[in-house]
Amino acid sequence: MTEPDHLAGLDPVVQESTPAIIARALRRAISDGTFAPGDQLGEAALARTLGVSRGPLREAMQRLTQEGLLVSHRNRGLFVAELTPEAVADMYLLRTTIETAALQRVLESGAGSRTADELDSAVDAMAALASEPRSAAMVAADLDFHHALVEAARSPRLSRVHETVLVETSMCLHAMSATYSDAESRLSEHRAIADAVRVGDAARATSLLVEHMQDGLARVRAAGPAT
Repeated sequence: MTEPDHLAGLDPVVQESTPAIIARALRRAISDGTFAPGDQLGEAALARTLGVSRGPLREAMQRLTQEGLLVSHRNRGLFVAELTPEAVADMYLLRTTIETAALQRVLESGAGSRTADELDSAVDAMAALASEPRSAAMVAADLDFHHALVEAARSPRLSRVHETVLVETSMCLHAMSATYSDAESRLSEHRAIADAVRVGDAARATSLLVEHMQDGLARVRAAGPAT
């Protein structure tokens, strides 16, 4: 049977599996610090808390293990990955690679102005939190800026990898929050990137983004996250 022409533009609705929903809940809990680096995740307790059976929970935890967010210790169980100095440096390397690639694609596609509007909105949200530079809300607004940049590239693979690295980034941002005595430097760095994107200055936007990543790595190291 041929579908009516006006339905041709609709995509099928994809129903998320239970393991995918559980995995997202666990990522969020790791991201917001509910589960800290080094915490053990007990399968029985988690299944009770989430109200799910152990089968889909095991599958979800296996996904997070493959993503590097959980680590398995023989005869001990699963633990949230530690923020070792080597892991943090590697994470920032990956972030820089993903976000500079997204930036290049955005500017090459001519989507700089639209993307800059989205980035400016994220900075505006950060500015509204200027009185609480160390808050969890500021961390979330900071992450929204970087999420908007990568999503603007319209690359499913970049977005998929970035989703995982943003969880680790959130862990780092919570660790570095004490290094921000005010919001001024944080806001100015993000706003400058948005401005360079708006005018299509790829060299400047890339340079500012790389410098921003280097500053973030230095702040995490200064904060001395749990290792």
